[in-house]
Amino acid sequence: MAIKHNQQIPHNHFRKDWQRRVRVHFDQPGRKQRRRDARKTKAAAIAPRPVDKLRPIVRCPTIKYNRRVRAGRGFSLAELKAAGIPRKLAPTIGISVDPRRQNLSEESLKANVERLQEYRKRLILFPRRAGQTKKGDASKEDIEAVKSGNIVRHLPAVKNTFEVEEGAIGDYEGEENAYMKLRIARSDARLVGVREKRAKAKAEEATAAKK
Repeated sequence: MAIKHNQQIPHNHFRKDWQRRVRVHFDQPGRKQRRRDARKTKAAAIAPRPVDKLRPIVRCPTIKYNRRVRAGRGFSLAELKAAGIPRKLAPTIGISVDPRRQNLSEESLKANVERLQEYRKRLILFPRRAGQTKKGDASKEDIEAVKSGNIVRHLPAVKNTFEVEEGAIGDYEGEENAYMKLRIARSDARLVGVREKRAKAKAEEATAAKK
């Protein structure tokens, strides 16, 4: 650093005590175990309810990944309405809701409505107060079955199923060379005018030769 103006001496601070600012992760295995124990404790505390909420099936964004499906943030209001579930009731029975989400295709709407209906059939609602059952609450037999552990508490999984339709990539014959087909088609489109001119000149020469 050059000295300027009133020729003051620069004060460079090279003793930063950087050891105090270094962050290490030697506790990573211990934190992993703590998170696992916390999940088990939470599952036991809220049993027999499932730990996670029901989430919709959505397509991954961008052309590169849109053939895959994953769990979304929450069901749209249109999906809840089609399934016959009030929007204010949904969060109370373990269904996540995303009011900003829009359905851009009938396929996604239908798939998520079926998912909600399947969940609603399997749903067992305990009464808020013991002995005071309301409409929609489960029967005593179902409640006892859940408490005894005879009913498995799992949410419907999100599966990636790629169905090959007729005329899709799966029916393509491997002997054909798609690259060569495209190159030939491009050259044919590019050379239309040249070939017409050449054919016309050849026809005129043949006509002149006959005379």
